[in-house]
Amino acid sequence: MTVDAIPVRPPVADRRARAAVAVLFLTNGALFANLLPRYPQIKAELGMTNAVYGLAVAAFPTGALVAGPAAGALLRRFGSARVAVAGTLLTGAGVLAAGLAGAVPLFAAALFLAGAMDAVTDVAQNAHGLRVQRRYGRSIINSFHAIWSIGAVAGGLMAAGAMALDLTRGQHLTVSGLVFVAAALVALRYCLPGPDDESLGDERPDNEHPDAGPAPAGLAPEPARPSFTARRGTAYVLAALVLIATAGTLVEDAGNSWAALYLSDSLRASATLAATGYIALVGAQFVGRIIGDRLVDRFGQRAVARTGGLIAALGMGLALAVPTLPGTVLGFAAAGFGVATLVPAAMHEADSLPGLKPGSGLTIVSWLMRLGFLVSPPVVGLVADATSLRIGLLVVPLAGLLTVLLSGVLQPRRTA
Repeated sequence: MTVDAIPVRPPVADRRARAAVAVLFLTNGALFANLLPRYPQIKAELGMTNAVYGLAVAAFPTGALVAGPAAGALLRRFGSARVAVAGTLLTGAGVLAAGLAGAVPLFAAALFLAGAMDAVTDVAQNAHGLRVQRRYGRSIINSFHAIWSIGAVAGGLMAAGAMALDLTRGQHLTVSGLVFVAAALVALRYCLPGPDDESLGDERPDNEHPDAGPAPAGLAPEPARPSFTARRGTAYVLAALVLIATAGTLVEDAGNSWAALYLSDSLRASATLAATGYIALVGAQFVGRIIGDRLVDRFGQRAVARTGGLIAALGMGLALAVPTLPGTVLGFAAAGFGVATLVPAAMHEADSLPGLKPGSGLTIVSWLMRLGFLVSPPVVGLVADATSLRIGLLVVPLAGLLTVLLSGVLQPRRTA
């Protein structure tokens, strides 16, 4: 008689490590989100034009681009958990310095520091999350990214509450920084010990934990890639994946850099209400990530991305065509929901492209998609100064349409 294997619950240490990584993702999402709704105040106090403001906030992705390549060496030297927590502390310091900056160069320099440390933290927490995933023997990485979105929403709500209570930026950002840095320090205690010497390409459970049970059937090797990839050059597919991921970052940056400013300046919303545009975008993105895995399993990456691009283009396009406060908040929500799966989809496809060394496709997409955060703020700022911010925000529906056009490089629905 055959007895089916009974799944064994992961060891306590691994479950604690998963909770610790979740805390790191939460803090990473919340720290910078506490600063974003304060941007209109900072812009007004420092007397920045839209173009200058766009160049200043581009310092954050510039720092990320400069520091990103150093993350690997830091992880090998100090370990992913320590690097993630140290990066969290320095990100908080950069956010606080940006909030207190009394001049545009100081504001940009503080954002450069925050962006550099955020990039290092991002790599480190994902690396540690993948260590935990390999011990679990099943995919859990998407749940960490969903928790990042929860942190971003929580940070935006904290900022809105602080402004409603008339707290100064110094008071607000000092409190938020201390809270989340303390959370990260506590999480460090429960992260996995030892060096990060496990192969990132091996998703099997750690052999050091035989009681973790057999890997579930869902982790069986994927079938050969469909012929549509073979018929196209790898370079073309990789370029398309970079553009898809960049489209996702362009929409995210619209919420980060311009949502509060557009609602407060163009639609005359109060500072508290202006924060709801960013909160709506990130909150809807969280919902999209929570249900994204099930949608992809049922309909395929291609259909989900194409539909999401249409939702983003139509939702934000209508909001800009007929500008009202409720409609614009809903437009940002539609945009966030529409692009929720784009970056994970592009990374997944790039990581399994034929003809590339393991990890090369993922590294290229991760690196180049940050150009969206770098290029978008000054371009939107220049367009806004020449015309209006409403015209500048057309980048959001255009990014959705770009996704629709390029989504053919993504995987279709798998058939039995």
